[in-house]
Amino acid sequence: MNREMFRAKIHRATVTMAELYYEGSITIDKELLEAADILPHEKVQVVNVNTGSRLETYTLEGPAGSGMICLNGPAARLGAVGDEVIIITYSQMSEEEARKHKPKVVLVDKKNKVTKII
Repeated sequence: MNREMFRAKIHRATVTMAELYYEGSITIDKELLEAADILPHEKVQVVNVNTGSRLETYTLEGPAGSGMICLNGPAARLGAVGDEVIIITYSQMSEEEARKHKPKVVLVDKKNKVTKII
């Protein structure tokens, strides 16, 4: 049996842009993706702390060091610039892997710069 486990997250990042008329996804600063070990085009869940909305989408890589968190396409209707979001990935793991797994949590400041990795 496999279990779906929380693998990594970028915690309380600030939305910097919302582009309604763009292909649906979320664009994330390359440095944040790398810190959380999230790949471009990987499925993520985005939880909006301000509104309580949750959505699933995939990631696009934004410019390194830009601090970019951009909600694209329909996702732009679920958040506004300045909202705080939690970007979460999950992975399928065997029972044995799941019991040993430690998720990665990337904490950021108000400008989306990494402050700590847990």
